[in-house]
Amino acid sequence: MRSPAEFSHGHIPRAHNIPLFDNEERAKVGTAYKQISQEAAIQIGYELANPKIKSFIDQVQAVVKPSTILIHCWRGGMRSAKFAELLNQHGYNTHTLIRGYKAYRNFVLESFNNSPNIIIIGGETGSGKTEILQKIKERGEQIIDLENLAHHKGSAFGSLGEKPQPTQEQFENNLAYNFSKVLNFGKVWLEDESRNTGRVQLPQALWEKMKQSPILRVNIPKKLRIERLVNDYGKFSKEELKNCVLKIQQRLGGQHVKHALEELEKGNLHEVVDITLTYYDKAYNYNHEKRNMKDVFFVECETADASTNADKLIEVAKKIKQVYA
Repeated sequence: MRSPAEFSHGHIPRAHNIPLFDNEERAKVGTAYKQISQEAAIQIGYELANPKIKSFIDQVQAVVKPSTILIHCWRGGMRSAKFAELLNQHGYNTHTLIRGYKAYRNFVLESFNNSPNIIIIGGETGSGKTEILQKIKERGEQIIDLENLAHHKGSAFGSLGEKPQPTQEQFENNLAYNFSKVLNFGKVWLEDESRNTGRVQLPQALWEKMKQSPILRVNIPKKLRIERLVNDYGKFSKEELKNCVLKIQQRLGGQHVKHALEELEKGNLHEVVDITLTYYDKAYNYNHEKRNMKDVFFVECETADASTNADKLIEVAKKIKQVYA
């Protein structure tokens, strides 16, 4: 029972929202509460909500027939309590979430202190880590696809072809929900990411755990990585690719950027990718050098086939004490 703006900013995964008030109405009630009195706000609330009662029931019945349901608003206050009373009168068995969505958010943030054992799939840009992750899932292992949750692939090119990114709050909610499904399985595979993926950021507690977790780093020939990246990004327009190259111009360097854009104009995507990997490979190795390659296990892969490489990683993981301790 939250306004559309509240819900879009962050909500419990899989929840259905039936706003008691729209954004303008909620603002009106809140202003009355602050500037006049609680009683005045309640009266305005009744005046706004009462004409919608039939619509509320219709909306609930469109989602679920009479059964047991959980109702919540921001703090578990009047909105959810009054709506629960209404549904009880129409054959539903209701519970209200104590302290509401605010309590849920506290639960989410606390949950990252209790993450399971983590195995990280590493590898330079173009190694096919995401595809390997999915193949590992097919073999019965537990995974969480951080890039899928973030709607971003992590690089300057990472937003191409992706949906709009979630808010930071919703990213954390979705991430906690995914972790809640694997906690009892002992370990979970993640892809090696920086703390920021686009505009969303990994929670501090999870990030610290990842920095202490073993990395199984696939080592795939650069030629094969270039081919994969050309296949992945060659479908986008020159203008889109140019904008992405320009995002890293300070890090890539003026001469490299100039060369990359010239080759892009010619349609020579293999050369463009080769140039940009000059920056990405250096940055990736720097991050591993910062941890002195501690718990970084190189896995030599002669092929770009994700199934073959997934099998290799699983076999290596079984030999690593930290993973199965």
